[in-house]
Amino acid sequence: MDPTTEDPIALFGTWMSEATASEPNDPNAMCLATSTATGAPSARMVLLKDVDARGFVFYTNLESRKGGELAANPQAALCFHWKTLARSVRVEGQVEAVTAAEADAYYASRARGSRIGAWASRQSRPLESRFALEKRVAEITMTYPIGEIPRPDFWSGFRVVPSRIEFWRDMPFRLHERRVFHRASEGWSIEALYP
Repeated sequence: MDPTTEDPIALFGTWMSEATASEPNDPNAMCLATSTATGAPSARMVLLKDVDARGFVFYTNLESRKGGELAANPQAALCFHWKTLARSVRVEGQVEAVTAAEADAYYASRARGSRIGAWASRQSRPLESRFALEKRVAEITMTYPIGEIPRPDFWSGFRVVPSRIEFWRDMPFRLHERRVFHRASEGWSIEALYP
């Protein structure tokens, strides 16, 4: 890690580029941790779809478990782990909805089957049978046989606005390198942590 780097988003971009070149599958996979209004945690893997100075963006069914938890408690943590690089990044912060324009643009970029899948899946709710899901996919396909498929109003994105970003790098004898960026009133403050 370049110790002179003062911009954690730029550093994350460098690490993501290196992971994209080395990871065999989904270098943008991240563990998303949310919690209920009373603090009961849950975690799952999702895919990072955008990152910039504003934060880290992913998309989901708003009626899913994570959507409900984020509506009740708009805070989250992310964890990236790149085994090939022996590195990880942890992100913590408040969560905000992306704009309708952002969600529309990303939704339009998805494969047609994925857009149909967004309509067909009642994400996180009980599934009575695989046939029920396949039937729903067929129904949505018949509803939109050609042309554009509009974005469902229950499908959109969230941005994790980071207040803390930690970069972890494996080092010999478990004396790992840990550097934490804390959002300050003007920019970021940086500190090193014991491994």
